[in-house]
Amino acid sequence: MAEFFAFLLSYETLRVIWWLFIGILLIGFAITDGFDLGVGTLLPFLGRNDEERRVIINVVGPTWEGNQVWFILGGGAVFAAWPPVYATAFSGFFIALILTLFAMILRPVGFDYRSKLPDPRWRNFWDWGLFVGGAVPALVFGVAFGNLLRGVPFHFDADLRAYYTGGFFGLLNPFGLLAGVVSLSMLVMHGAVYLQLRTEGEIQQRARQMVALAVKVFVGAFALAGLWLLIGVDGYRLDSFAGVAAPSNPLAKTVVRDGGAWLAQYGQHPWMLLAPLAGFGGAALVWLFSQRQQPGRGFIASSLVLAGVILTAGFSLFPFIMPSSSDPNSSLMVWDATSSHLTLKWMFGVTVVFLPIVLAYTTWVFSKLRGTVTVAQVRAADKVMY
Repeated sequence: MAEFFAFLLSYETLRVIWWLFIGILLIGFAITDGFDLGVGTLLPFLGRNDEERRVIINVVGPTWEGNQVWFILGGGAVFAAWPPVYATAFSGFFIALILTLFAMILRPVGFDYRSKLPDPRWRNFWDWGLFVGGAVPALVFGVAFGNLLRGVPFHFDADLRAYYTGGFFGLLNPFGLLAGVVSLSMLVMHGAVYLQLRTEGEIQQRARQMVALAVKVFVGAFALAGLWLLIGVDGYRLDSFAGVAAPSNPLAKTVVRDGGAWLAQYGQHPWMLLAPLAGFGGAALVWLFSQRQQPGRGFIASSLVLAGVILTAGFSLFPFIMPSSSDPNSSLMVWDATSSHLTLKWMFGVTVVFLPIVLAYTTWVFSKLRGTVTVAQVRAADKVMY
């Protein structure tokens, strides 16, 4: 037993564990807050009048703030476990992150202010604000992952100071935008199947139609992105490095760019193919369950899609976290971008205690707030619903 704990708490093991933890937090954020973003994106299109839009808002209104916990945990985990990644990403993606932040600010303001006045113009303005607050983050998150796979133009000097040499519009390259379409269509699908689960009547039928459309767009974009990675995007391959237990030093390695390297992992470890298969297979199940009016199962399948896509990106990049296109040797990876061994151990202990609490709380909240939201409920509880 002592040998097991010694292995579990070793530096090299904790580095991989924190890669897994952050992946779990990303998946948790995508599944819980992802349907919020998808519902916000769909609000102006699936709600044809004020009462229908209030129904849609009240589907996510009671839970969206709690779902933000996963986003906060993910950002805090990156800051504590991978400080060079956090610092470099905020330098390189600063404008994109500020744009995302401003868009997400529209969500709490929209939820709280929309029904303060009965003026249709006022309410329509905030409806489109909620659309922006859902669509822009969903798109930008995908664009960010697309640029990670292309490589980010940054490098370190001899004193390990990071320099970003790109610009905001450089992030809006064709592959990055395609990855954004993958993310946006995936979350729209997730939000639509959740609306199908939580609503009735015409809203439910429109959500069902949107599920079918979003599935088609997602499958096409995801397949095209995989093909593009195979033939049009150079991957990164680790040639030599200081070792899995060496102190974090991003410059103590040699990295080469190699066409198709991102997909080489799947040849070496065929079990990783389960991730993209979950993306494609889960999407087929979402469509099937949605058409059969089984949105509960469809939501589970949609969650599988989100996990599959995030794991596909993680498996493809591993062991890299943030590759550098301007100086491949400056690329940040699992073995040289982490905090100290002591920091990772303390964080591991805290996570083991509090992550199950977050999972239990989230499960309890959704078990209490299950059921459909209807126009009749909105009318009857006008003073206490959004």
